[in-house]
Amino acid sequence: MFTLEDLSSAKRRKDLIEIAHQKDISVAKALRNLRYEEELRLLQIEMVNFQRWVRKHKMRVAIIFEGRDAAGKGGTIKRFKQHLNPRTTRVVALSRPTEVERGQWYFRRYIKELPNPGEIVLFDRSWYNRAVVEPVMGFCNQQEYNQFMVQVPGFEHMLYEDGVKIIKFWFSISKSEQKRRIDSRLLNPLKKWKFSPVDQKGQALWDKYTYYKEHMFSKTHSTFSPWIIVKANSKKTARLESMRYVLSQFDYTKALKSKTTILPDPNIVLRYYRQIEQIDT
Repeated sequence: MFTLEDLSSAKRRKDLIEIAHQKDISVAKALRNLRYEEELRLLQIEMVNFQRWVRKHKMRVAIIFEGRDAAGKGGTIKRFKQHLNPRTTRVVALSRPTEVERGQWYFRRYIKELPNPGEIVLFDRSWYNRAVVEPVMGFCNQQEYNQFMVQVPGFEHMLYEDGVKIIKFWFSISKSEQKRRIDSRLLNPLKKWKFSPVDQKGQALWDKYTYYKEHMFSKTHSTFSPWIIVKANSKKTARLESMRYVLSQFDYTKALKSKTTILPDPNIVLRYYRQIEQIDT
């Protein structure tokens, strides 16, 4: 333990680290956290620069966050938008469709949420609910599922032709990591609201989720709208690397000097292909 004298005598962070080494105090975790916070700060600065560029060039950017329950989608979105201008950044997390919406074309409720010129929209789950969650949980019938799988590539191609930039993330976690995170939600009063009966069934229906997830990839991965797999067993790494991936997809840095790399780690963030080694299989 550090004493009051130790803390008083240390003038710089380096001094505290030196005292810790002398006293055999482990500071590895604290140093990792400090490095993470600093890297996050630098990437968030880049996100602010990127947002200005999107607004200036009237780009329309939609970033989709998909994955199993407790994969870290919400926490990543929080870091993405933390310092962005809320006037030109929105988070979309739609609730269960109303009776009126159930009678409409499935994509209609999402079309209303697509980005306007100069805007970034972050989808916390998306129209891909119908590709995985709904068939697994029995929230749609076979005909509705089949129709969606046929229509979604054409829908996304129309958006691509109209100039909407779509980035589709799948956050991949292992079965044991999902269980650990779900259990921790129940113990944390600030996170209990995240827990739902659907979460509870996630472990029991793991293989069924895997089947529909793989079918979704094979039918909806394309050159104009690819799936990007993020290995997310480490929440902090997934946040940083997914942020880097988004930034790397746009030529926003011409007049700026980035203070950190915006190239993602290819061992963490990679395009889907059939032989890819995934965590959540």
